[in-house]
Amino acid sequence: MINESEYIEKDSATRVRVLSEALPYIQQFSGRTVVVKYGGAAMKDSSLKDKVMRDIVFLACVGLRPVVVHGGGPEINSWLDKLGIEPQFKNGLRVTDAATMDVVEMVLVGRVNKEIVRLINQAGGLAVGLCGTDANLIKARPEGQEGIGFVGEVSKVNIQLLQSLVSGGYIPVVSSVATDEKGQAYNINADTVAGELAAALGAEKLILLTDTAGILENYKDPSTLIAKVDIQQARHLISTGVVGGGMIPKVNCCVRSLAQGVKATHIIDGRIPHALLLEIFTDSGIGSMIVASEFNS
Repeated sequence: MINESEYIEKDSATRVRVLSEALPYIQQFSGRTVVVKYGGAAMKDSSLKDKVMRDIVFLACVGLRPVVVHGGGPEINSWLDKLGIEPQFKNGLRVTDAATMDVVEMVLVGRVNKEIVRLINQAGGLAVGLCGTDANLIKARPEGQEGIGFVGEVSKVNIQLLQSLVSGGYIPVVSSVATDEKGQAYNINADTVAGELAAALGAEKLILLTDTAGILENYKDPSTLIAKVDIQQARHLISTGVVGGGMIPKVNCCVRSLAQGVKATHIIDGRIPHALLLEIFTDSGIGSMIVASEFNS
């Protein structure tokens, strides 16, 4: 039986080992931009939420340049319910009529965004809240499907403001609402926004926090996690049905970012405490990393 002093000594040794393992990664990624798509259970569980915020501040403190992009589906649904508006979906997309768009904008820009900013600042960071309309950061266009309303795609990005903020030591927090050339607001998928911003910023990494372990050979079995694939392998996994359902757009988002110059993309389980640090700063990681080719790490 291990006594208390032995336990403390063992725990301390583990911490030292973890810090030592992190050092080469901290040195390698210092000064590099990392775009984090924040969503899923990590947005709903208060304990997980606090750990994600601390992780983001940690990244900034050790020299990385984090940019956070977020959605907020559950909170949008909650407010639609309060206002007596029935949420509707078509082909996996939220049907966004004018009334729903008002709620989406209010919730994402006015509530969720400012909560994330507040929590990062409380954890010791310097966060600044933005949406796509600020300094024309993102221009939107209609997604194109019939009957889905004001659901948009990214047509253009202007990263000048983001570059100024990250170079000044600030942590931008971006909500996925943007307007078209006529000023009409659109709801854009947050994964898509994160991917396009990562590409435009020439990010070192794009990291998608999800509610799954990553890419699985058997979607019911987390032990079948695929730790690393390249673009060609990822496309094969989609074509053969190994990657299916809601994971397809996430993998496609990663592939598109890699094709535009992002160094590495990661799909990780945001339900695991400190998932960001475990993925970036440990040899084994915890999720699935997708790279441009098998020669690219």
